[in-house]
Amino acid sequence: MKIDLKRRLGLALGALIAMTLPAAAEGICEKRDFDGQGYVICTLNAAQEPGLKLWLNDANGRVLGDFYSVRKTLAPDEVLGFAMNAGMYHEDYSPVGLYVSEGTKEHDIVTAGGGGNFGMLPNGVFCAGGDKPYRVMESRAFAKAQPECRLATQSGPMLVIDGDLHPRFLIDSDSRYVRNGVGVSPDGQTAWFAISDRAVTFHEFGRLFRDGLGARDALYFDGSISRLYAPELRRSDFGRRLGPIIGYTGKN
Repeated sequence: MKIDLKRRLGLALGALIAMTLPAAAEGICEKRDFDGQGYVICTLNAAQEPGLKLWLNDANGRVLGDFYSVRKTLAPDEVLGFAMNAGMYHEDYSPVGLYVSEGTKEHDIVTAGGGGNFGMLPNGVFCAGGDKPYRVMESRAFAKAQPECRLATQSGPMLVIDGDLHPRFLIDSDSRYVRNGVGVSPDGQTAWFAISDRAVTFHEFGRLFRDGLGARDALYFDGSISRLYAPELRRSDFGRRLGPIIGYTGKN
């Protein structure tokens, strides 16, 4: 109850902030219902891939941590179309797994299992650029294939693996959080970035990507801390500082 109240306050404050933001390209993010749950889906096509960016630190090496700080890094003619947290991180906000920004690898891939959601194998990597605009791959397969990526972030668990839900997801699970993640179309031409309106199970969230969006592969970014920046929906979620942030930038 306490966490839900804090989130509602953060959403309300974010909505007030978003009303003062510059206009962004419309048609990226939309509200959608699936199987009795509400979500926001932000969709990018192949032509929009170059505008996708991954942020962690500013030019001085300081953690950005929030959407306002990300916006301050943009050029005068750029606007932030949407953004969300993009993978798990340590207490110092550094990525837990693989992190590649504009072709530069800043943290290596982790293929070992472990505790927490990240270690609930199979986990995976979201990759943009290379021979496909977008892809989600299981981490060990990614480490073996080593595909080229302009951007890459590792997280876990996988939500959908080659059309199947993660084997450890339970239909009757009582573990519910506001969750966010990314799924990719079978041809790699479309990426869907989604966040739930309310607390959902892993099973419900995975089905959104597989059955609601048609993704054959999808990756969980995080839960409980999950936040969205979507000015066209008057959202700039407010809350504690974030590690990696992914988002789309367009021109004024």
